[in-house]
Amino acid sequence: MRLTVAQALVRFLAAQYSERDGVERKFFAGCWGIFGHGNVAGIGQALLEAELNEPGSLPYHQSRNEQAMVHASAGYARMRNRLATFACTSSIGPGASNMVTGAALATVNRLPVLLLPGDIFATRVSSPVLQELEQPHGYDVSVNDVFRPVSRFFDRVWRPEQLPAALLGAMRILTDPAETGTATIALPQDVQAEAYDWPEQLFARRVWHVRRPVPEPAALARAVTAIRSAQRPLIVAGGGVIYAEATDALREFAQATGIPVAQTQAGKGALPYDHPLSVGAVGSTGTTAANRLAAEADLVLGIGTRYSDFTTASQTAFQHPDVRFVNVNVAPVDAEKQAGLSVIADAREALEALRHKLEGWSVEPAYRERAGELAREWDGIVESAYHLGHTPLPAQSEVIGAVNDLSGPRDVVVCAAGSMPGDLHKLWRTRDPKGYHVEYGYSCMGYEIAGGLGAKLACPDREVYVMVGDGSYLMMAQELVTAVQEGVKVIVVLVQNHGFASIGALSEELGVQRFGTRYRYRSADGRLDGGVLPVDLAANAESLGVRVLRAKGIDDFRSALEEARRHEGGPVLVHIETDPLVPAPGSESWWDVPVAEVSRLESTRQARKTYEASKANQRLFL
Repeated sequence: MRLTVAQALVRFLAAQYSERDGVERKFFAGCWGIFGHGNVAGIGQALLEAELNEPGSLPYHQSRNEQAMVHASAGYARMRNRLATFACTSSIGPGASNMVTGAALATVNRLPVLLLPGDIFATRVSSPVLQELEQPHGYDVSVNDVFRPVSRFFDRVWRPEQLPAALLGAMRILTDPAETGTATIALPQDVQAEAYDWPEQLFARRVWHVRRPVPEPAALARAVTAIRSAQRPLIVAGGGVIYAEATDALREFAQATGIPVAQTQAGKGALPYDHPLSVGAVGSTGTTAANRLAAEADLVLGIGTRYSDFTTASQTAFQHPDVRFVNVNVAPVDAEKQAGLSVIADAREALEALRHKLEGWSVEPAYRERAGELAREWDGIVESAYHLGHTPLPAQSEVIGAVNDLSGPRDVVVCAAGSMPGDLHKLWRTRDPKGYHVEYGYSCMGYEIAGGLGAKLACPDREVYVMVGDGSYLMMAQELVTAVQEGVKVIVVLVQNHGFASIGALSEELGVQRFGTRYRYRSADGRLDGGVLPVDLAANAESLGVRVLRAKGIDDFRSALEEARRHEGGPVLVHIETDPLVPAPGSESWWDVPVAEVSRLESTRQARKTYEASKANQRLFL
């Protein structure tokens, strides 16, 4: 079959399916794209042909920002448990390099996304072309080489006959639960338009099995022995539990053994917040319930977690002198962390196998009861934070509480950066495995609206609440226009506190006095500490075609949320101002951010003393 490289690419992508547990689904929901000279006559032409001749085979979605379309794809893939995603195409040069941040986010979070950036001419006849980065030491290098360290797979198709190998290699990575992340295929703009005689087999319906590796018997036996010998074990449930659709298996395992369950950012929702054995978030942004149990645990059963510094509280969370780790993970690199006993397996398969092998064994009733008491104590703290009654401006925790109270059990909250993710991790009462969607692997400012759009496209039957601060909103709000264009309803809660609240609070803890974190005019002495900037972000959203509701005070905010829920067609934004100086309840935990060792500032010197005291609690597990 004679087609251009781009036409062959589009036809191939439309024929790819994933399968797990006997259920098949299209792997690519469509292709996001912004066109320029590097892809308009290649992939752009191919997508047009597909839309006219084979409607629905690979739908095209117009984006406003190349980074944002990668975020939307990652958000979609996360909601679909990594079993489906989008492709993203851009032109050469700035269009391509704009996707690098999105590529890093997807890879850090182990989410499958396919990037198809345009590239320089393979023939080099016209070089240097517009937007080409010339490298004197090698003419085969382009800006797209920056994708190599942030992609799990990278290839460049210099000749048409290289395309099949590149496509199959990308699909292998995208559908591998241990290796998945960004796959990048760079496409020289002249090659995209080049014709070639392709074998028909390339376009046949292809189903990629997403494996569920079972635990090795010897590894399982070692894990069982370790768990049976523990007196105060704790489960740390990560994103792998949710991606493996292992939440039922986790609940049954916890109930059978009595082991309490703490949850990472990606794993929040692995158990409902009100389950008797759910002790909530763990680590630097955790609950006092989870962190007290973590400090006492003599065995930590990590399931599908990569043990980030927030989960381990920078290696200060687990303080028992003889604590051991058993790590269940599909990825060996994560299973081997904390010098743990590794069980390289799918979370659901491992949990079911462990429950069978541990039949009849349980923790002591007193330990089970202690976990429940700590969880109830924390829930009381959450209830208080939800209803502080702070005036004249509400606290952020009150805004979170209002959204949580008014949202449905299956609704989704989306966030990524600022002070909100930490507060949500502690305070959000998650009721559904897919109800909590906080991107905290990369914590990328600007992810929220684009990621929320992807989440809504993945689950149109759920309400999606995008919680975003003014800092992240200013980073990337453009996909509101896409939501308007596509008629996609997301409820955006824009929290205006006139600055970078998260880093402002951290700055104060580090003795840096909130320097450079407030949105202020420059004062007469040259510092950025003058009056508040007259920025109206609600008006900005309104100018993009969004329905905007302005709330003054928490009661008005609750009324606005109810109106937003009734809104039909397209995005709606609720704007509210909050007091950035009211913190969420403390987690009795720590996060390692170095403080200047010497300083003329008394605030910094005092912060250094506190830092050194906390640093002394760090442990190295060997």
